[in-house]
Amino acid sequence: MLGQDLTAALARDGATAVAADRAALDITDTDRVREAFAAHRPAVVVNCAAWTAVDDAESREDAALRVNGTGPAVLAAACRAHGAVLLQVSTDYVFAGDAGSPYAEDAPTAPRSAYGRTKLAGERAVLETLPDTGYVVRTAWLYGAGGANFVRTMIRLEGVKDTVDVVDDQHGQPTWTVDLADRLVRLGQAALDGTAPAGVYHGTSGGRTTWFGFAREIFRLLGADPARVRPTTSAAFARPAPRPACGVLTHGRFAAAGIDPIRDWRTALAEAFPALLAAERPLLSGRPG
Repeated sequence: MLGQDLTAALARDGATAVAADRAALDITDTDRVREAFAAHRPAVVVNCAAWTAVDDAESREDAALRVNGTGPAVLAAACRAHGAVLLQVSTDYVFAGDAGSPYAEDAPTAPRSAYGRTKLAGERAVLETLPDTGYVVRTAWLYGAGGANFVRTMIRLEGVKDTVDVVDDQHGQPTWTVDLADRLVRLGQAALDGTAPAGVYHGTSGGRTTWFGFAREIFRLLGADPARVRPTTSAAFARPAPRPACGVLTHGRFAAAGIDPIRDWRTALAEAFPALLAAERPLLSGRPG
């Protein structure tokens, strides 16, 4: 989902980019990564690959660690050998998620899930291997037209359910992959220009809401009654991996680097909505009435 929008953003920017899916490049395979670097000699590498099945990671942490920890380490070593910049996409799950205020880039990490632990391992590998050219961009609550996500799920459910129960005790920042892709392109250029120091950046939308508030805004944009979305608690949807009660992030380092932080989540969602509806059009066209 993010990779598709990043590829499009790079094309609009006039950059020469190579987009490699898992079949084309297994980032955990050192030999294949070396071959890819030798063939393409990239100036900037953006790692959008990740094990994102949060609940499955609880029972398969070794497999998740290979993708989320070993993979970035392999890429970082190749970047060091070739003098390339690496942008590693990470997550708010590296925090405990119990803070009463938004997390700054330098806030202490304390992941409570296997997913968070494996993503933190990837962060550390990048920052330790590439202290001057390694960038970690934490994001959260991603949605876009190019993949399965909460917005597209709510669009479908609005057409088949009278009411939808959504948790109202998890706070975060819905983030459009188009907006994040734009910031990744700008950060990569700033890294090459020497105007953005290496380290941790937070790439989420401005503002904050809960999944319940997010769902109500989706229903409103659909022209449906937001009251059909009912609040519930995380306890009502018990899952193997704990979810952060607070995944809200601050964006000071983007601003300090002269890159505008991402806009308010509501503004972005309104702009993104036509593309999300179009992605669901085959399903929507089958609705009764």
